Amino acid sequence: MSEPRPVRPRRSLLFVPALRPDRYLKALDAGADIVCIDMEDATPLDRKDEGRATALPLFAQPAPGGVEPMARINALSTYHGLKDLQALAESPAPPPAIMIPKVKSAEEIQLIDVLLSAGPARHIRFCVIIETNQGLERAVDIARASPRIDSMILGAVDLSAELRCHKSWEPLLYARSRLVHAAASAGIDLLDVPWLNLDDADGLAREAAACAALGFTGKASIHPKQIAVINAAFSPAPAQVEKARRVVHAYETSTTGLVVVDGELIELPVVRSYYRMLAIAERIAGAAAS
Repeated sequence: MSEPRPVRPRRSLLFVPALRPDRYLKALDAGADIVCIDMEDATPLDRKDEGRATALPLFAQPAPGGVEPMARINALSTYHGLKDLQALAESPAPPPAIMIPKVKSAEEIQLIDVLLSAGPARHIRFCVIIETNQGLERAVDIARASPRIDSMILGAVDLSAELRCHKSWEPLLYARSRLVHAAASAGIDLLDVPWLNLDDADGLAREAAACAALGFTGKASIHPKQIAVINAAFSPAPAQVEKARRVVHAYETSTTGLVVVDGELIELPVVRSYYRMLAIAERIAGAAAS
């Protein structure tokens, strides 16, 4: 049997404005699995160049263990998106990953893949935002567009405006379910839109739990105080971790291609989910030890 590709926990993502580098340094210690410097929505149009110049040098220093640093660039269809890509292509130390907004087709991702195919930029990983009607329609093709894609995120604010629906659970259930299908088909992670009411931790917990049950692997956030709630919703229980260890051991020692644990035949997609559980458990243990 072939080994599943390595996984890492992507339960929580914390956005930081590009014009606030001091917040980035603090965010790295907030417990989020991903910290994303936002050069798009959080950066005014007349300060895009300043945001880029401020944000990109921050990635020259390695992030603490377990944290995935990321930069949200501007859309490929915009002037500043093109400038972002040029800066990434020319950077001696680009971010390990970029978040790509307003994605409408697989061809956009493939073009960015080519543009960043030389030098240090060739190692950049991708997170794609689905926040347009076209992107939702083509979500499966987009998710499979490049082997660099590790994750996808729902951009519910823009998407709900395009769909002419309210930005709440029921109207967006179809969109969320479609993205679960797309992410699962490509074997990538899927994160939900941030919960914008910072004073409603119970609402955040309910929505995060609903997303986890639906098939999302994480949720974005806009404030460090949301991270613990999100991580809890997407973290396995101790009994699940114990079973995951037994399943993975059986998988790795099997010589027949069959994995049976507790009388249950375990197929490869389920094994992959257990690898994810163990990656999250290791992240939790590492955070507790630090």
